[in-house]
Formats: sequence, structure tokens, C-alpha cells
Amino acid sequence: MAGADPAGPPSSSSGGLRPGGDDEFTVIERLRERFEAHGGAVAPGDLGIGDDAAVVTLPDGGQVVLATDLVVDGVHVDRGVSAPEDIGWKALMVTVSDLAAMGTAPDYALLSVVVPAGFPVERLAEGVAQAAEAVGCRVVGGDLSGGDVLVVSVTAVGAVPDDGLPLLRRSGAAPGDHLFATGPVGGSAAGLRLLGSGRAAAPPEGPIISQLRPVARVAEGRVARRAGASAAIDVSDGLGVDAVHLAEASGVGLALVVVDGLVAEGATRLEALTGGEDYELVVATPHPDRLIEAFGRNGLRTPLRLGRCVEPGRGITLDGDPLPAGGWSHRW
Repeated sequence: MAGADPAGPPSSSSGGLRPGGDDEFTVIERLRERFEAHGGAVAPGDLGIGDDAAVVTLPDGGQVVLATDLVVDGVHVDRGVSAPEDIGWKALMVTVSDLAAMGTAPDYALLSVVVPAGFPVERLAEGVAQAAEAVGCRVVGGDLSGGDVLVVSVTAVGAVPDDGLPLLRRSGAAPGDHLFATGPVGGSAAGLRLLGSGRAAAPPEGPIISQLRPVARVAEGRVARRAGASAAIDVSDGLGVDAVHLAEASGVGLALVVVDGLVAEGATRLEALTGGEDYELVVATPHPDRLIEAFGRNGLRTPLRLGRCVEPGRGITLDGDPLPAGGWSHRW
């Protein structure tokens, strides 16, 4: 739980909801209640389970942002198509993406790995190190254990910026806010499809890179927060379902649209809406022009319009019709 945010849909399947059992969000809510019953409730001004990351106050009064995620072979990655370096890169980036959604950046990371016999853990660590260098954080510790299945856990820690601006949360959007995506979606799902079909190109095509080496949108999150955005979430489970998570947390409805450029090159519309693991950000803001101008001023891609937040009684629509079900949720 990265503040109770899952690592994303399984890279060994085509995604979608698993039938039967409790979904992960039901289980997370029960866990939250149990932790709080034993004194685990967060202090005023902090943020616990239920968002992209947790925010806690240190004894000296400063605050830090904490996020953790798991990457499991056969669930989130497939060793048959992902090199050890790619698995390490992805494990760090999916955790850092949770901090990006809060509008902050990582300073330190911890790496823990369950290593099957014969697995080249040094190569995995090289991918983690490359990703850490790319986002500007240091890996300062962790744990190693042997086991039958490869499991990679990364915990990221970042300071709350001292600029006086609030962190982005899922719960900050209001009716009338504009919604944006920081980039095209569906590329990761398309890459998974190509890898599964054996049509991976050399050098890898864009969708393959999106699946194997996603990029946490740290700069975009920080710029959006400084530009007055009201809420954000990263696209880990699928654009549609993650937008719904933001809407539910904020108590708003959504009028979503699919604009030109939203569907990544090589992806289908369905993959864009439900595929997940893109790690772009969905951003809500009452100041759309300010957001677009800030992205341009900082050399970032122009954000893509996703529609508007509306009154909750209007529900959630896509191009005027009810939003189709889709996206990923673990079930037990």
C-alpha cells in the first residue's frame, strides 16, 4: 500500500477485473480500520491510507511523503519478456509515481528483493540505480531474501516542499475544475500486447518502452502543484478507473472526453481507457490556462484535456455516455 495505491495491473495478462472475491480496495479499507483500532490513526494534518502516498509529521515538525509498491513476477512483470534491468527500473518508477501524483519528488529509496535461485540480482539493482539517478534520489538500504518467486519492493521518501503550497491529493477536486492528462495513455498495454505476441522490435518500439521502462512524471506533478492544481492521481490501474478513484475521493462527477492525442501511438481506445501502467498523471485544476502555460514554460508536453469535474448527481460519463467498466483491481 503506497498510501494504499496498488502497483498496477498484471503485466502477465491483458488486465481487467478478476471475477470473485473481495477487490483490493475493500480489503484495504478493512486493513485501515484494523490499524486505526490499534492506535494507527494519523495525526491531524497528516495523510494515511487511501491516497497515492502517506504524509507524516516528524518529531521536529517537518513532514515527509512515503510511498511503497511491489512488483511481483507473474503479476506485474514477466521475466520471460522483461530483462532484470527493466524490472528494477520499473519497480522504482512505479513507487516514485505515487510521489509525483502528490506534486513532490523522492529523496531516498529502500530496495527489498525476494530472489529466486539463479536470478541476477545485480542486474536488477543496476536498473533500480538507473531509475533512481533519472529521478534524483538515492538508494540507501533495504533487504534481500531468497524465495521461489521474484518480488521487488521499493519504498520512496521525499520531503514536503516548504513553499507553503499544499500537496496534491485525490480529494481536492471540485465541480467546475478542468481535467487533464500529462500525456497519452494505452502505450503500456499496447507494449504488453506486442511482447506477448512476440512482435517486440529491436530497438524496442514506443509501446514496448512504455511497458518495460515507464517514467514517473515527477516534473509534471511538481509544476501542476505550483500552478494551482487541486487534485491528481497517477494512471496505474487504467485511465477510466483511476479517474473514478479521484472523483470518488473528491465527491464529484466527471464529464470525460477522448481528445486527439490521448490514445498512445499503437494503442487501441480500449487499451487507453483500461490498460493501466502508463504512470501519466490525471490532474484537476480550476486554472486550466495557468496549467498549460506552466507546462510550456518548464519545457513539458502540453497536457491533454480530459473534460470537467461536475456535480456528483450527474454521474461519470465518457463522450456523453456512461463510462464503461474496466481497469484493474486485484481480488482475493
